[in-house]
Amino acid sequence: MLQIEFLGEQRDRLGECPLWDERRQALYWIDSKRCLVHRLAPATGERRQWTLPQEIGSLALCESGRLLVALEHEIGFLDVEAGGGCAADGAFTRLAQVRHPEERMRLNDGRADRAGRFLVGSLKLAPATPVGELYQLLPSGQLRTLERGIRVSNSLGFSPDGRTLYFADSLSHQIRCYDYDPATGEASGMQLFADTTALGSGPDGAAVDAEGHLWVALVMKGQLARFRPDGSLERLVDLPTPHPSCPCFGGPGLDTLYVTSLSDTGNAIKTDDPRAGRLLAVRGTGARGLPEARFADRA
Repeated sequence: MLQIEFLGEQRDRLGECPLWDERRQALYWIDSKRCLVHRLAPATGERRQWTLPQEIGSLALCESGRLLVALEHEIGFLDVEAGGGCAADGAFTRLAQVRHPEERMRLNDGRADRAGRFLVGSLKLAPATPVGELYQLLPSGQLRTLERGIRVSNSLGFSPDGRTLYFADSLSHQIRCYDYDPATGEASGMQLFADTTALGSGPDGAAVDAEGHLWVALVMKGQLARFRPDGSLERLVDLPTPHPSCPCFGGPGLDTLYVTSLSDTGNAIKTDDPRAGRLLAVRGTGARGLPEARFADRA
């Protein structure tokens, strides 16, 4: 039986990128507009947060225990064991800098692949024009571009074997899939995986379960969509928040879906709904996730 609950009263402006750290049994997520990284240990209720110097696009876990954080135009490490609660104490260390092709751009959704690289896309702030790119970051700090012509990068994820890459331009309503070579990091053979136009929303953040189904936040419909590996729609889950942004699997059995949400993005979405911007836990879906891949910062 499906059970959905809010975790705390906190409302994020732009909650995004939940990640379950199975080593710490803790959930990380961000409030992009407030430049915050959150951590919650559900078993104890312990919460921590860190303030970064720029708006945040996404996170990844690292082999070392640090976090890899994509800011507006920088990617670097956040040492969550360092003292204080902000990057001003020196806990943030830059690894790479992105040179956006235009002004008013920032990094957005990101995900580590199973070989320890980090993929992250960019977007152009309103008006959104197709100048965003999909980058691949190596542990050395080297960046390369895998895709261009994107307005709002989202829905990054990998199949359980790491050989299929999912990626979307939210404003196109189209989720793409690519053949992905874990050994080389090459992405090729792009195909249309699913079109969400008929579902009334562009795709936002995504998570892949252990059976290879893709769970996608329908940010304008208050729903999660679960797509089969062939791209067909398997189910829709109604959520008690108007603008869900991204799911992830977590909990001791990786069978809880944690979902972030939005209340004020600074442009397209702004609502006083008290349910908006809150963190959700969804149980009873019958699905389980996989441990989150980690950036190979020890390589």
